[in-house]
Amino acid sequence: MTFFEVKHLVKHFGGLAAVNDVSFRVRQNEIFGLIGPNGSGKTTLFNLISNFHRPDSGTVHFNGQDITGMKPHRICKAGIGRTFQVVKPLGRMTVLDNVVAAAFSKTSSKKKAVDLAMDMLALCGLTHRKDVLASRLSIGERKRLEITRAMATQPKLLLLDETAAGLNPSELEEAILLIKKIREKGISIIIVEHIMRVIMTISDRIHAINFGQTIAEGTPQEVADDPDVIEAYLGEDYARG
Repeated sequence: MTFFEVKHLVKHFGGLAAVNDVSFRVRQNEIFGLIGPNGSGKTTLFNLISNFHRPDSGTVHFNGQDITGMKPHRICKAGIGRTFQVVKPLGRMTVLDNVVAAAFSKTSSKKKAVDLAMDMLALCGLTHRKDVLASRLSIGERKRLEITRAMATQPKLLLLDETAAGLNPSELEEAILLIKKIREKGISIIIVEHIMRVIMTISDRIHAINFGQTIAEGTPQEVADDPDVIEAYLGEDYARG
């Protein structure tokens, strides 16, 4: 049984084909990178997977089930969690309460939700900030809170949308370690990221798109060496470097 697969996904916005016949598979316990220039369709793909947008055609399969068009909260309950490129925590609530709110997607018990939230805060390194209002967090901490909230839904597959953007070098290293730690928990990851040091370091395989279409897929080195990827995204300087 295929763990996760998108087949021939297509999405138009007016006359623009934002995603045009994209297909790929993700294996269990794999980190699968998704790269491409700005506007190439990466976040739209995430929105199609989680049904924030319904595809015009194509299918999404997860754990042997066709989840195409399933309501977002049901997709979350099925085991797919996600972060968002623009992080928007519940600013007037504490860090802990933000994570508890996410944990309620899995339980109606307040005690179990708090216990789960505390476990995820410990995993993601935010326990010491649990009583701080989310609005007072730094950008790096907000990114980490976004991951913590997604983890509180207890996903089997986690979609990470540019979680390293805006981080300083030490925060980048911490983000890489956290993503690896999550994978060690048996969770598969699809990651959209522009910072090549991150995506090339942690990905098992990478899928590259441009203008909504697949241009390459393979190991990080194979994709980095692909002429179409170099031309559309990486540039000759990256290839030489």
